[in-house]
Amino acid sequence: MNRTGRPHEIEPTELDLSVVLRARTEIGESPVWSQRTQELYFVDIAGQAIHTYRPSDGNQRVFTLPDLVTSVSPRVGGGLVLSLRKTFAFYDPETGHLEVLADPEPDRPRNRFNDARCDPQGRLWAGTMSADDWLAPTGAVYRLDPDQRITRMIDEVRCSNGTGWSPDGRTIYHTQSFRYAIHAYEFDPETGAIANRRPFVTLPPDGGGFPDGLTVDEQGFVWSAQPVYGRIVRYDPDGGIDRIISLPVSRGTSCTFGGPDHRTLFITSATETLTEAQIAEEPLAGSVLACIPGVRGIPAPLFAG
Repeated sequence: MNRTGRPHEIEPTELDLSVVLRARTEIGESPVWSQRTQELYFVDIAGQAIHTYRPSDGNQRVFTLPDLVTSVSPRVGGGLVLSLRKTFAFYDPETGHLEVLADPEPDRPRNRFNDARCDPQGRLWAGTMSADDWLAPTGAVYRLDPDQRITRMIDEVRCSNGTGWSPDGRTIYHTQSFRYAIHAYEFDPETGAIANRRPFVTLPPDGGGFPDGLTVDEQGFVWSAQPVYGRIVRYDPDGGIDRIISLPVSRGTSCTFGGPDHRTLFITSATETLTEAQIAEEPLAGSVLACIPGVRGIPAPLFAG
């Protein structure tokens, strides 16, 4: 559902969208497919909860945390690595044990973490944003290495969001929602260093929508969730629009490929900023949707620590 009042750049592609999980998450985010358990993991940031769903038998679980939980990624040795409001953490959903790690920016008390993803070598990349003023350039991107060392990689970020890597592992894509841009950097797989930022995609700042979470398919095309526009956009490796998937919700927040063959595109959504009247107009807001777009995704790397 496009609430920007602007037409899409190209005609959306007709695809059958299914409802994977009917919910009313306030901020559904950070979907990731676990190959080990054949489950979809995602978070409700404001709901302080991790959700799991296993398509093979419909099993659903919800794990409530004592703080905002802004991202979830499986670990090599089992369990999960999280970004919470201000800190990283390890969490075992089977036992409920939560080990809180460091706060990388104690000097920025009004910031909170947002989305995070693991690179192909198993390092976690997590970004922050201002909790009070989404346009403020107070955010940053941090790399959590397997030995728990934290390095600030990007600064002066306006709402850090979706991150992904090209199939060859040589390019990292990073979204700054309120610079209305996805940037591309050269990526050194061995060291985790980045260089030579360039604009990959930009949206009009006055367009009413913004780029949010993203994923990359095995052909190197980038899939960007764009709230308010109510769509997922697939960009070719040069940043051109390849196709648009129109959603029945206006706040599609992120997407990831999963399923046994990684051919299912799962899409999270939110009710945040919607009025009760608007939610009544889009009753699937906050739910998880899915489609089969005809391409395969790249399996999500595990956190190596």
